[in-house]
Amino acid sequence: MDTIASLFSFITTPVSWVIVQFHKVYGAIFGPDTGWAWGLSIVSLVILIRICLIPLFVKQIKATRAMQTLQPEMKKIQERYKNDKQRQSEEMMKLYKETGTNPLSSCLPILAQSPFFFALYHVLNGIASGKTIGVINDSLLESARNAHIFGAPLAAKFKDSASTIEALGASVTDVRVVTVIMIVLMSASQFFTQRQLMTKNVDTSVKTPFMQQQKMLMYVFPLMFAIFGINFPVGVLVYWLTTNVWTMGQQMYVIHNNPTPGSKAQAAYLERLYKRVTHHGGTRGRGERAIVKAIVAKGRDRNEAERKFINGLTKAGLAAQADGNIVKSEARAVEGTEDGGTTTATAAKRQQPKRQSKSQRQSTVKAAGEPTTSLSKSDEPEDDEPAAAAPPAAPKQPAAKQSTAKSGGGRSRAQSGQRKGGPQRPKSPSKK
Repeated sequence: MDTIASLFSFITTPVSWVIVQFHKVYGAIFGPDTGWAWGLSIVSLVILIRICLIPLFVKQIKATRAMQTLQPEMKKIQERYKNDKQRQSEEMMKLYKETGTNPLSSCLPILAQSPFFFALYHVLNGIASGKTIGVINDSLLESARNAHIFGAPLAAKFKDSASTIEALGASVTDVRVVTVIMIVLMSASQFFTQRQLMTKNVDTSVKTPFMQQQKMLMYVFPLMFAIFGINFPVGVLVYWLTTNVWTMGQQMYVIHNNPTPGSKAQAAYLERLYKRVTHHGGTRGRGERAIVKAIVAKGRDRNEAERKFINGLTKAGLAAQADGNIVKSEARAVEGTEDGGTTTATAAKRQQPKRQSKSQRQSTVKAAGEPTTSLSKSDEPEDDEPAAAAPPAAPKQPAAKQSTAKSGGGRSRAQSGQRKGGPQRPKSPSKK
């Protein structure tokens, strides 16, 4: 570890200078030789570094999501060229180039933070050895050696001998209890950070090897921290615990406000967004508009949570626009009534009369007094009527009877066998 720290000695002076500046501020409040002054100086160093690394963290999120999206294509390439490793690598690089994805982008925050971590280790190791380093002179070195955090010196380690720890003015029990507690907290925070990433912010609709890798890292990283933590000084444990807590909080913020599409976190976010939008009547802020814009642009490729969100807006009389804004939908405009009330298109549709059956329509016709299709007895010629002189011309048949005759509901006089110009002779029963 000393060899690795010496490789980053070029950044030791800037790191020691930042610590000294924070120490001046906290030393004026808590006292220059207290563990609070030096411990808070290390914490402030971590916060400053992490703020500077926020742009890299954003790139890491985008790269991680892009890698999740490419996992199905990568799996196809691996299966297609499983016997040709060189062609497999070429196709992978081609895929990365076409999509603009860099696998190393997901490791940028850790890689960028490594020089500061080893430089801080080098500074604290120099304090434990009683050597001035960077801008830390003899007076600051003595002040740092006297600083204790819960009874453990900043430069003490779990594996230090009793004589080394006594030289720093502490006991072995205090140092080991403090270091064990800090190692457990450090490993637990790392585990929780990785676990919330796996359980809440992973697209569950696609099963890829990337998910198995993340699941493996969820157990590997905490174990690595527990193994290497016993070789870290207390000040470095403070640094690493602080950066783990920062990462956990930063990731919780991202999961809550910008979750991965298709994840459980996205379903919860869209449910909250739906409630806010229906309450306020539109989106608020650039982040909400960006998410709505992305959902609208997907079209038919939306996942279940996104379709549920769009359908809910439609039922609420709202519509998502291509620019991310949400406006009232014209399709569900409310119309006013004469009595001052309101009726929707659905209510108007329900007021339409129901369709009647055939029997109901026939009963309605009979109730209205319309003539039936059969002829009455008075219209039938009497058989025993004497054949006298030719009867006068028959009066013109009413229009209703003409229509009845045309429709086939009954037969006319000519069709029933009546002779033209004379009385009707009864037909024989045997004749048709």
